[in-house]
Amino acid sequence: MTYTFDFSDFGLYADVLAHGVAVTLGLTAVSTVLGGLVGIGGACIAVTGSKPVRAVVASYVELIRNTPFLVQLFFVFFGLPSLGVHIGEMEAAVLAMTVNLGAYAIEIVRAGIDSIPRGQVQAAMALGLRGPHVFRHVVLPQAIANVFPALLGQVLIVMLGSAVVSQISVADLTHAASFIQSRNFRSFECYVIVTAIYLLLSIVLRLLINRVGRRLFAGRAARGVTIAPRRGLRGLFSMRAALAGRGLPKERSR
Repeated sequence: MTYTFDFSDFGLYADVLAHGVAVTLGLTAVSTVLGGLVGIGGACIAVTGSKPVRAVVASYVELIRNTPFLVQLFFVFFGLPSLGVHIGEMEAAVLAMTVNLGAYAIEIVRAGIDSIPRGQVQAAMALGLRGPHVFRHVVLPQAIANVFPALLGQVLIVMLGSAVVSQISVADLTHAASFIQSRNFRSFECYVIVTAIYLLLSIVLRLLINRVGRRLFAGRAARGVTIAPRRGLRGLFSMRAALAGRGLPKERSR
C-alpha cells in the first residue's frame, strides 16, 4: 500500500492555523498569569494558614490533580450552567486551565518555600524585617527562583493540554486542524503540520520564558539548597510563627 503526501493546498488555510496559534497562546498566557497567582496565594495559605484553611487548599489540590483535565473542562462548561452560571467557551477554557494550573502551582511553590534555609529568615528578622515583609522580600523571591524550571514545565504541559478545549468549540490550534482536515481530507498531513507547530511553540516558549526567568531571578535562587522533608522543616522552623512576628522556635538540643 502506497500513500502520496500532498501539502499543496495547506497554504489556503494559513490564516486558520495562525488564528488557532493565536488563540492557543492567548489561553496559555492568561491562564499562566491567573494560575500563577492562584499558586502563590494557595502556597502561602498552605504554609501559613490555619489548619481548616490548609485542609481546604489541600482538598482542592488533590481534587484537581487526581481528575482528568477534560472532565474539569466539561464540568465548567456543561455543569455550571445547571447551577445558573452561564459562561462562554473562551471563559470556560480560561477558568478550567487556571484552576488546573493553580493546583499544580500550589504544590510547586510550596516546595520552593520549604526549600528556603532557616538562616535566610533568621537573617531577615535580625535586620528588622517582620511578618509579611520577610515572606515577600526574602522567602518568596528565592522560592520561586528555586522552582522556576518546574513552573515552566507545568506551563508547557497546560499549553499542550489546551488542545482539548476544541471539544467545547474553542477555535484553538487543534480545532483549526479538525476544520482543515474536514475540508481537504488530508488528515495525516494536517496533523503532521499541527504537531510540528505545537513542538515549535513548546521550544520557543521554553527558551523565551527561561530567558525572562534568568533576568527576573538572577542571583535570587538559594544555592546549595536541598528540599527538606515537610515534617523536618516544620520542626526546624515554623513559618507561621516567623511571619506573625513572634520569633523562631528554639532548636532542639541534640
